[in-house]
Amino acid sequence: MNSARADAYLRRLGATRPQHPTTGALRELHLRHLRTVPFENLSIHLGEEIVLEEKRLLDKVVEARRGGFCYELNGAFGALLSALGYEVGLLAGRVYGDEGRLGIPYDHLALRVRTADGGDWLADVGFGAHSHYPLAFAERGDQTDPGGTFRVAEAGADPAGVLGGGGASAGTADLDVLRNGKPQYRLETRPRAFGDFAAGAWWHSTSPHSHFTRSLVCSRVTDDGGRITIGGRTLTTTAPDGRKETRELGTDEEVLSVYRERFGIGLSSVPTVRSRNGNE
Repeated sequence: MNSARADAYLRRLGATRPQHPTTGALRELHLRHLRTVPFENLSIHLGEEIVLEEKRLLDKVVEARRGGFCYELNGAFGALLSALGYEVGLLAGRVYGDEGRLGIPYDHLALRVRTADGGDWLADVGFGAHSHYPLAFAERGDQTDPGGTFRVAEAGADPAGVLGGGGASAGTADLDVLRNGKPQYRLETRPRAFGDFAAGAWWHSTSPHSHFTRSLVCSRVTDDGGRITIGGRTLTTTAPDGRKETRELGTDEEVLSVYRERFGIGLSSVPTVRSRNGNE
């Protein structure tokens, strides 16, 4: 990423270029990203190819002012942070599903970010409802965040008995990331290359077993610390205290207006869930 593209990305976030790659600047960029760039899977249902190449991601997130899911959002954010002088590693995760089952390898992409002032952080702007700020990578106690209470625990270390099945034995390098006592994903600590995630992105965008192919979602953090989400034709507003209000959107124009005014996404038609053969 050259300097001009980094500056364009920062303008997309409403941020100024930090003088140094510090923890404070990382926290601000992380929150601005969550407020500005939606977590969304619209490309899957609009027939748009998802390509894990830096230029393609920047074209989508910065130029087209769209969002994406973990590979796209954390991939693009990691490229920006690297351009700003941060030390960034790409980490592979497996998301916890029903009954504590772990998802496919390369199910999720998160970032390990080291700062100039000695910080070591888990940054993740691509998991939907998650921490608003980076989590301390080496901290094993509870971490309080506007998004909930988080814990980064060694895999197999399960003092609360909440991890269910699929646990690794103690002493592995894997980590479990928990939110409000519930495991979210298991993270490898070995850094990966961006291309390693291509198979996971392909599976999530094509498999009938992927929740991304079975549903529509577009969501972001609001300025007051809550969240706004559109799933299909249902608009959900979540207050900072967790209270939710939902309403059904009627006409196509109402749906398109929400995408445009609340998420900054201009669409020519209402996206609908595509079937396995690519038809509506």
